[in-house]
Amino acid sequence: MDFFQQEKTINIGRINTSEREIKDLIKAWIAISIAFAVAMKGFLMLNFYGIFIVASITVGTGFLLHELGHKLVAQRYGCFAEFRSFDNMLLLAIIMSFFGFIFAAPGAVMIHGPVGTRRNGKISAAGPIINLALATFFLAVLLAANAKFIAAIAFYGFYINTWLALFNMLPFWNFDGIKILRWNKAVYFSIVMVALAFLFLRSIIS
Repeated sequence: MDFFQQEKTINIGRINTSEREIKDLIKAWIAISIAFAVAMKGFLMLNFYGIFIVASITVGTGFLLHELGHKLVAQRYGCFAEFRSFDNMLLLAIIMSFFGFIFAAPGAVMIHGPVGTRRNGKISAAGPIINLALATFFLAVLLAANAKFIAAIAFYGFYINTWLALFNMLPFWNFDGIKILRWNKAVYFSIVMVALAFLFLRSIIS
């Protein structure tokens, strides 16, 4: 597959995208939301459709903004950057969800341009940092919520975005972690420590 095949550009504000990228993002968003909805069976006694909506809000936005973070930083450096879904990995995520485990690697932002170790590290760091920012947002909602239903959704959003940040910091294969570690060890361990602190906090407030 030619990941860098030029598509007709669509401008949405400052974001340069294409019809193919939009389709891939929607496809991955739906697949990941389905996978987590299956894994979340029984959450708040909701049926599958209710859980799917919760997953779309918490997991879907975490995934989408994570990838857009990579894309926007890469485009800021003058690179071609578009998300491409990995269909086999999307199918694997759905299959594994029936066994209570999700391997969340739905795709990646493909980058072409002048990217060295430093720039690649910064592009990679954008995703996990956005997930931690979302986790902080959901934590604030959780602490302020009076309604049990809202608090439960916020708790899940806090936990899953923390998990997404930590998962992507794995220091091998094509994960964000290895690229950040090669660029700046201090940044790498700072992100990991914040994510671990959030996980510890999650165990206290659960």
